Amino acid sequence: MYIVAIAWLYVVVLMSLTEASWVAGVATFFLYGVFPLSVLLYLMGTPQRRRNRQRREASDQPPPSP
Repeated sequence: MYIVAIAWLYVVVLMSLTEASWVAGVATFFLYGVFPLSVLLYLMGTPQRRRNRQRREASDQPPPSP
C-alpha cells in the first residue's frame, strides 16, 4: 500500500514542478497529493486500527472462568 502512495507522491511532485508559478505548484502538491492521499491512507488503515483496538480490549479483560 505504501509503495503506491510513494509512487503517487512522486507523480504529484513532478506535476507540481511543471506549474507556471510556485503558488500553483504548492496548490497542486497539496490538492492532488497530500490531502487525498492522507484521506485514502486513513480509510485504508481503519480495519487495522479496529483489530488493534479489539486486541487491546481483549487483553485487558480477564479470561472467562470455566
